[in-house]
Amino acid sequence: AQGFLLSLPFQYRDSRTDGVMEQVFAQIPRDVLYQRTGIQMMPINTLFQLYAHERMQPGALTSAFRLLLMPDLFHNWLCGSLVSERTNATTTQCWDPKSGAWATDLLDRLKIPTTLLPSVVEAGTVLGEVLPEWRSTLGRSQVIAPATHDTGSAIAATPVQQSGTWGYISSGTWSLVGVELQQPVMTTEAMAANFTNEGGIFGTTRFLKNVMGLWLLQECQRLWAQTGHSSDYDTLMADVDAVPAFAALIDPDDQRFLAPQDMPAAINAYLREHGQASLQAPVAFVRCIMESLVLRYCEVFRQIKELTGANVESVHVLGGGARNTRLNQWLADALDVSVIAGPYEATAYGNALMQLVGLGELHTLQDVRAMAQKEPTMLFSSRPERHAWREASQRFRSMITKV
Repeated sequence: AQGFLLSLPFQYRDSRTDGVMEQVFAQIPRDVLYQRTGIQMMPINTLFQLYAHERMQPGALTSAFRLLLMPDLFHNWLCGSLVSERTNATTTQCWDPKSGAWATDLLDRLKIPTTLLPSVVEAGTVLGEVLPEWRSTLGRSQVIAPATHDTGSAIAATPVQQSGTWGYISSGTWSLVGVELQQPVMTTEAMAANFTNEGGIFGTTRFLKNVMGLWLLQECQRLWAQTGHSSDYDTLMADVDAVPAFAALIDPDDQRFLAPQDMPAAINAYLREHGQASLQAPVAFVRCIMESLVLRYCEVFRQIKELTGANVESVHVLGGGARNTRLNQWLADALDVSVIAGPYEATAYGNALMQLVGLGELHTLQDVRAMAQKEPTMLFSSRPERHAWREASQRFRSMITKV
């Protein structure tokens, strides 16, 4: 591949984007930015990363030849391509889904050079043969672009079998909660609810909201391991039932949980501010996090119904978080719908399916979904416990809507 990285990448939770959203909104009003891009406002978005990068290192972007998102960089190293795949490009907040092109005028207003922007290809596009240096191990393989956004690939692998409206949760460090649509929803109401419109395979739209996800539990486990507390996942899950239900609830999407130094301390600070008792035992934190996530998922699906009219009749939980059987069962109880868990490696499986599209073995969205149905899944049906969840949901909504 020609060219080289100008610097090592930043991790997306880096503090360099602190306060950057407000700086951008001073130049492009929030509503204008949403009306043009349809993307949820989050400091991790590429637009804010680029703006922060230019402020930290003035002139750095003008010295670059091409902007390559991480998956596109790997493609460049494999075959020398200098393109961006659409599903990931749509998430950058630099893309206009209505015109199907980069929103160059927005970048111009922020003095981000648009000459950086690469051509955009669809998932399933053959990018070229692997470079000579890789052929001893890979042969003369074709490099085919999958849906390079990990959630784009995961949703591609959804084993949809039933008719009616289905929702999904791509469950891992983040929980991406949404529905698949044919057109983006970029209304004032969608903006107020902070929903995002991301590209899916075969021209679909992933209308969703990013929820903080199992990051909260992962960070607690990291702190517990450092301080000598038991952090074994299976043990914690086995002990959850010993903790009273709904004793402590948090809003998982509170910004303090994005990158705290001490997640348990951040959770306790939130609880105290909202008139709840601090937690001590690790298993109490686990129950608090899991119940709060389920209630947040329910709130997102309620908003989806308001914004799109879609009444979700079943939910597919995909990715590593789908292994959490208790979380799946609680979700089925709380939503009073069937929950289908799996595939657990949905992103990798969705990648493989789009490789088959590139090779001409699969041709349509229906072909891809039919193949996805061959993967084993686990079904969770709702139980009478849903009444307790309804009461908890009312309490949760009251808590998160307080000014």
